[in-house]
Amino acid sequence: MAALHALTQAPRHAGGDGDVSGKRFLIACGGTGGHLSPGIALAEGLVACGHRVTLLISHKKVDARLVEKYPHFTFLRIPGAPFSWKPVGLARFLWQQLKGLAFGLILVRRERPHAVVGFGGFTTASIILAGFLHRVPVALHEANHVPGRAIRRLSKLARRVYLPPGVALPGLKEGKLLSLGLPVRREIVREAAASARTALDLDPKQPVLVILGGSQGATALNDWARANAAAFAADGVQTYCVTGLGKNQGEVTEYLRRDGGTAKVIFSPFCDRMGTLMSAADLVVSRAGAGTLAELARCGTPSVLIPFPHAADNHQEANARYFMEQGGGITLAQSCMDELAPAVRELIANETELRKFRDALQRLDQANALGVMIADIEQLTGGTSAAPKTASSSAPLHASAGGSTS
Repeated sequence: MAALHALTQAPRHAGGDGDVSGKRFLIACGGTGGHLSPGIALAEGLVACGHRVTLLISHKKVDARLVEKYPHFTFLRIPGAPFSWKPVGLARFLWQQLKGLAFGLILVRRERPHAVVGFGGFTTASIILAGFLHRVPVALHEANHVPGRAIRRLSKLARRVYLPPGVALPGLKEGKLLSLGLPVRREIVREAAASARTALDLDPKQPVLVILGGSQGATALNDWARANAAAFAADGVQTYCVTGLGKNQGEVTEYLRRDGGTAKVIFSPFCDRMGTLMSAADLVVSRAGAGTLAELARCGTPSVLIPFPHAADNHQEANARYFMEQGGGITLAQSCMDELAPAVRELIANETELRKFRDALQRLDQANALGVMIADIEQLTGGTSAAPKTASSSAPLHASAGGSTS
C-alpha cells in the first residue's frame, strides 16, 4: 500500500533537534479545518513544552493548504474516508479504515508514543484503535455541542474525553470527562482593526463585512455575498468573502459608494491569516463550526451565524444556539436568508450592540483551554511508559526534526 510505503520513509517528529527528553505524541486531526486547527494548536503547545509530535491528517485539499504554514511540524497522511450509508461509500469507508488501522498499528509500534490524541472526524478512529490495541493512553477532544460519531464510538477506549462546557456523553464513565474549550492556534490573536485592514489591502477607515463558509466553503453564503456586495459598498461597507477551495479563483472589485468614493469587495478561495481577517471585520457572517466560533471569540469579532443545515446531527445549530445564548452573536437559519441583508445592515451600523457582543466574546473566549489540556495530558502520561518496542519493529522511522507530508 502506498500509505504504508510512505510511512516507512517518514521523518521524526517535530520538537527539538536530537532532544529525546520530551514525550512523544500522535495527534489525529485531519479532514476539516475544525479538526486540523486545534490539532496544530495542541502541537504548538506540546512542542513549546519540549515534547515531540506527529500530526495525522487526511488527503483532502484543505489539509494540504493549511499545513503549508507549518513546515517545522511532521504531518503524515493517514488513509480514511467519510462515513456513508450508500453501498459504494460504505465499502470505501470500511476499506480505508482497514488501511488506516494497518497504518496506525505500524506507526504506533515504531513511534512508541506516550499518548494518542484524536480530534474527531474520519482520520481519528483507526489511529485511536491502534493506540488502544498497543495499550497506549488515548484522549479524545470534541469541539461541537453535539458529539460526533467518532467521539461517541471511541469514548469507551479513551482515558480522557474533553467536551465543551455543558455537554455530556451518555455512558461515559465518571472521571473520564473534562469540560474544556477548543485550543486555538498561537497566530489567532486580536489585532488593531486599522492595521489588520491595511495588511489585507482594505481601506483602514471603512467598515468591513467578512463572509466565511468554513474550511470547505459555503455556496449559499458565497451567492448571498455576490448578490449583496454592491449594495453594501454603496453604504460604504467593504466585503471580504472567503469562498472555499475550488469554489472561486479570487477577484477584487471596487464599487461606487453613495458619497462618490469606492468600497472594495474581495472574493478569495482561502485565507491563511484568519486572525488578521477577523480582526479587520466589524461583523462576520459565518457557518457555525466550532473552530470558527473559538477563533471569533479569541478575536472578539461579532457574528451572524448561518448553521449548515445538513451538518451531521445538526451540530452547527447547537453550536450557534449556545453562542447566541452566551451573547456572542445572532443566528439565522439558511431558509431565512432573505432576512440576512437587513440584519447585517442594521447591526454593522449599531456600535452599541456590537460593543455588547465584543464584551460577551471576551467572556466566551477560553484562553486557558490549551494550557489546561496540555497539563492534563502530561498528567495522564506521567506514570505511563511508552509502548514497548517489539522485535518486529524495524529501524526507527525518524530522521531529523522537521516538516513532512508523506
